[in-house]
Amino acid sequence: MARKKKQEEGGGGGGAPEWLVTYSDMVTLLLCFFVALFNVSEVDEVQLQQMISALNNLGMGPAEGGATLTAGKSADLGNTIMSLPSMEKGKSLSTAKKKATSLFAPEIKSNKVRISSDERGLVITLASDAFFRPASAEINIEETRDILLRLGSLLNSPDLAGRKFRIEGHTDSMPVDPAGPWPSNWELSAARSINVLKFLTDIGIEEKRFQVAGFADTVPLASNDTPEGRAYNRRVDIVILDEGHL
Repeated sequence: MARKKKQEEGGGGGGAPEWLVTYSDMVTLLLCFFVALFNVSEVDEVQLQQMISALNNLGMGPAEGGATLTAGKSADLGNTIMSLPSMEKGKSLSTAKKKATSLFAPEIKSNKVRISSDERGLVITLASDAFFRPASAEINIEETRDILLRLGSLLNSPDLAGRKFRIEGHTDSMPVDPAGPWPSNWELSAARSINVLKFLTDIGIEEKRFQVAGFADTVPLASNDTPEGRAYNRRVDIVILDEGHL
């Protein structure tokens, strides 16, 4: 009876100590605070991966075997991987995305330029309707010269030294004018890419750093059933290639 009474007075002797609940609440609140401070519009992809790795190493994510707070061979391996040249190049591409977003802020707002990333690398999209005359591969230089000069300065920046670029032309699915100069959308999309290439090389970017392609209407971003979708699909993509797509 004395032993049973002692167990009742001690709270049963099982479960986690009460201080651990308060500590967990504090950690959760701190995490929410720092998440609230995090600006998702300016994500550095390399730094994000480092943050995720750090959280995993602190025991806040999945880990396999051993005490996650103990430094050892795995920690040394992580430091070695993060210091490899390929990671530095990935960081430079992330920096280039931030610069491009700032450099083309007015054009992004007016939908003349779009900035995105995919498996190919960093993609700077020029809306064809803003850069070319209708059914023409001639660049509308009077209205777009300043934008193209800014694009050239970005591609020639030290952050992108040694990078390769691909210029990809795209059209909508509407057939070309039979009386016009283009037999099909293939020729039109390729000609637009080549003319952008000529402008960029004329202002001093090495021609050997470029690849050129014309895709006609084979890679749409939106439905070609509406005028808005077709306008979205008419574009020229300047792709700053990732290392896997050289």
